[in-house]
Amino acid sequence: MNILLLGSGGREHALAWKLSQSKHLTRLFIALGNAGTGQLGTNLPIPATDFTGIRAAVFQHNIGMVVVGPEDPLVHGIHDFFLSDPDLQKIPVIGPARQAAMLEGSKDFAKRFMVRHGIPTARYRTFTAETLLEGIDFLNTLSPPYVLKADGLAAGKGVVICYDYAEAARELHTMLKDRKFGAASASVVIEEFLKGIELSVFVLTDGNSYVLLPEAKDYKKAGAGDTGPNTGGMGSVSPVPFAGREFMEKVEQRIILPTIRGLKQEEIDYRGFIFFGLINVAGDPFVIEYNCRLGDPETEAVLPRLKSDLIELFQATAAGTLEQFTVETDPQCCASVMLVSKGYPGSYDKGKKITGIGTISDSIVFHAGTACDPEGNVITSGGRVLAVTSMGTTLREALERSYQNAAMIAFEGKNLREDIGFDLE
Repeated sequence: MNILLLGSGGREHALAWKLSQSKHLTRLFIALGNAGTGQLGTNLPIPATDFTGIRAAVFQHNIGMVVVGPEDPLVHGIHDFFLSDPDLQKIPVIGPARQAAMLEGSKDFAKRFMVRHGIPTARYRTFTAETLLEGIDFLNTLSPPYVLKADGLAAGKGVVICYDYAEAARELHTMLKDRKFGAASASVVIEEFLKGIELSVFVLTDGNSYVLLPEAKDYKKAGAGDTGPNTGGMGSVSPVPFAGREFMEKVEQRIILPTIRGLKQEEIDYRGFIFFGLINVAGDPFVIEYNCRLGDPETEAVLPRLKSDLIELFQATAAGTLEQFTVETDPQCCASVMLVSKGYPGSYDKGKKITGIGTISDSIVFHAGTACDPEGNVITSGGRVLAVTSMGTTLREALERSYQNAAMIAFEGKNLREDIGFDLE
């Protein structure tokens, strides 16, 4: 089977790496891809939201399945686009349709869905520029810190935590009136702050049944000790030590099953990944957010632990036969450390030559923001550049291996967090 994978980050390189191990793969195409995915398949110069270009590529390359990595094409309706085209509708798209993708596309939609189906989440209200004063009044009903979330997609950076009332009121004004996050903050969700430890849980569903994938914990803050601004993610580990059988039973019974049932009850056809951003509050799981795809950088720590054939999983998803599938998971630990450009998540330079990747043999290097220059050198092309991922019998062993190999890779302005996973030991 020829497969077209949409996206260009570390998540997509990890997906390409896993897909390339399947006996069912004939050829892999990636749009847009990066320097890493180009080693596993053919990169196509087509943005993931160029649906017309994607349609042409499907016919040109005899594509039998489309796998969607990032959220943008899903929220903008790539699955609906295929279903509405008589020549495309028989080609499986792994990723939910637009209505289902609103679980990520709108924080307010997701919160209302959770309330309707009794899924545990933080108390909240949603406000617009017209109701700014009501939002400021609502802050008075909460205790600091305050959580403000842009309703729409903001590339993982639309969440602001404020530690006093005056700061929260100013931030709310900036988000709503000054459109700090553009159209994404035309509406803002204000939530009560939940104190606990976060984790990410992933399922793949065919709309009726689901399979549970390995859980992970990612690290969003730019600086050590969870300080500094939010980023797209500075690293991840899997498994999560506190997510034992008892806790995960609560997750399935209180969150996953009600979500799957709720989607069916509301006649929302969902085929693809559901990412549950959770927080462990004194042993009880609460939903912070839904995503309609795999997380990044969690994917880089989750897929190396997946022993099952990914294409077979996707075929079962498309056919509606996931209930017959049993996922096999490697019991080893996996740790992924992100190497980023100086200045990230703010402004940063691109085009810096990367050296040392070829010297690494006992870790996997997943490319995130990379490209090739005319001479064939791998260069930086994004804020998050590479994810150095390692397996180990213990979390400490996996982390040590990743950090040792991260030190062997060089590019001007290389930064990383040196405390990924240390809070879990």
